[in-house]
Amino acid sequence: MLGNSHFYNRTIRKIVVAFGSMFNDITLVRYNKDGTTPKESFKVPLSYGPKEKYLTKLTSDPDLIKSVNVVVPRISFELVSMEYDPTRKLLTTNQNFAKESASSLKTQYSPIPYNFEFNLSVYVRNTEDGTQIIEQILPFFTPDFIVTVDLIPSMNKKYDIPILLNSVTTNVEYEGDTYSTRLITWDMSFTVKGYMFPPVKTGSKIIGGYNANTGHIVTGK
Repeated sequence: MLGNSHFYNRTIRKIVVAFGSMFNDITLVRYNKDGTTPKESFKVPLSYGPKEKYLTKLTSDPDLIKSVNVVVPRISFELVSMEYDPTRKLLTTNQNFAKESASSLKTQYSPIPYNFEFNLSVYVRNTEDGTQIIEQILPFFTPDFIVTVDLIPSMNKKYDIPILLNSVTTNVEYEGDTYSTRLITWDMSFTVKGYMFPPVKTGSKIIGGYNANTGHIVTGK
């Protein structure tokens, strides 16, 4: 596009992976009737996909005992939108530099700020499971949490990416009367303040100095 050869920085993929990795080690512990002795402990499965898909699979099995991969508790997340953020715009002509060889550099113009909107949903059968999972997430967002991501490895430059928690809501679906709980969902929305990057250019000469006698710039060897 615009005269540039093909390039692919995998920025969106890296941001999706970075976001999901924050929630892939949540553990749920169930206790005996005394409320203090652990009875069982397991890692809560995390998947990428729209909430509607998981609700369809879960509610198609009223007893939630189907021997398939979709079981509760479970967490899913999805990238739902991207929006340019003019408040974080840098000077367009700024460039980053990285050494390519003894005599040349790699260059890249300033990244373009974008906000990535994510939805994350927690599916549980009982209230205690849901609040236990939520309480392992909320304390880390005040209201943001910063992760460091190596978005452009070839430029040897890592970026601190703020992730903001915007809202938390819960919903209870009932089976039959209002005393028979079928499924509880917790929905959270996040904003990831990331970037999109232009192509990396190669072959720029390293300036070794300036010859005052000739008025010429001396490039590196």
